[in-house]
Amino acid sequence: MERIAIQQLKEWKNKSDRKPLILNGARQVGKTWILRQFAQKEYAKEAYIVCRKNELLSNLFKDNFDTERILRGLRALSKVDITPHDTLIILDEVQEIPEILESLKYFCEEQPDYHIAVAGSLLGISLHKGISFPVGKVNMLNLYPMNFEEFLMAKGEEEAAKLIMYKDFTLTNSLHDKYVDLLRQYYYVGGMPEVVKKYVETGALQEVREIQQEILHGYDSDFSKHAPKEQVPRIRMVWQSIPSQLFKENKKFIYGVLRKGARANDFELAIQWLTDAGLLYKVCNCSKLALPLDIYKDLTAFKLYMVDIGLMGAMVNTDPAQILIQSNIFSEYKGGMTEQYVFQQMKSHTVAPIFYHNSANSRLKIDFLIQQKANILPIEVKAEGNIRANSLSTLLASDTSLHAVRFSMLPYKEQDKITNIPLYAV
Repeated sequence: MERIAIQQLKEWKNKSDRKPLILNGARQVGKTWILRQFAQKEYAKEAYIVCRKNELLSNLFKDNFDTERILRGLRALSKVDITPHDTLIILDEVQEIPEILESLKYFCEEQPDYHIAVAGSLLGISLHKGISFPVGKVNMLNLYPMNFEEFLMAKGEEEAAKLIMYKDFTLTNSLHDKYVDLLRQYYYVGGMPEVVKKYVETGALQEVREIQQEILHGYDSDFSKHAPKEQVPRIRMVWQSIPSQLFKENKKFIYGVLRKGARANDFELAIQWLTDAGLLYKVCNCSKLALPLDIYKDLTAFKLYMVDIGLMGAMVNTDPAQILIQSNIFSEYKGGMTEQYVFQQMKSHTVAPIFYHNSANSRLKIDFLIQQKANILPIEVKAEGNIRANSLSTLLASDTSLHAVRFSMLPYKEQDKITNIPLYAV
């Protein structure tokens, strides 16, 4: 399967000031696969070592950070003659030996000609204490679930994916029904690579759901294994509430949904743990439509989105027929699935930071706000084709300097102050 991140890895390899690479991402998003594919395609040799339950490797890094000694040990453990420039060293499950992270500083300073990449879920990396993180001495790359374009390529729809990436809206408009059908499939399958692979190979919807449930079960097991013991029940409560939080009319995260009378200080550590793990993403309210948006971030009001739309559907046991056949799926669940999809697409294309706007005084509600160069870009998300007068129209009428984007099930169309883009072309 083709992953867009391969190109980012190629750019890393060819940097004149390349540093050791940390590949971040939630469990099961394909970190190991993509690094090994990259090594096979771009290097003469691959030195791949798994850190989990590897006592010899642990001892190698716990003694000291003599990089010559460590390289000798890595050659012995991998049985690969590691040489500069033509070998990719991959240390997987690096959270099991956190000293490896600290050693990257010395590889950056003393062995810049060696190409080294480490992979590990945020679930482990962010939680180890007592380890000096190599700030400024590493390159970072985040890997997300497969986005819609990658899903299309996996299904053999390369040309359909190219039309979206090249923004050929004349042709995408003519293939509107086909894209809608493919988008329905993506809503159900999502972007977890193992799930996509199974769906492409077999089309077996129940087997797809079983793999999604296995991934969810693995996440739940990780809560007990990695999280502070006293936080585990709260982490589970937050995690399991996300679909219901997004499926309500007001998608702002409400603590009272978790437990009557609950407050921020009861659950803020649980939310932080899940966001550090890459399983949830926080989108804060921007209290004022002015630049820079970060200044007006309201940390007390936010929405939480999941790592993957397919996993969200599996959490609430959405019926395949409801997504793949019924015509109202894009308006079901108060548009929660559609917002999740749009957010996931933006993250996969490294859009950041992302905000929303909800003004109690003016009753103005904007689904997403991003900063595009020196401009504010309001984004409205519509689950179907109904785009009657709303907050976006009010905002544009009040500020003539703004131009907005509306994602809906309508074909592409440029209006005076709004660019209408179909959801499949986010």
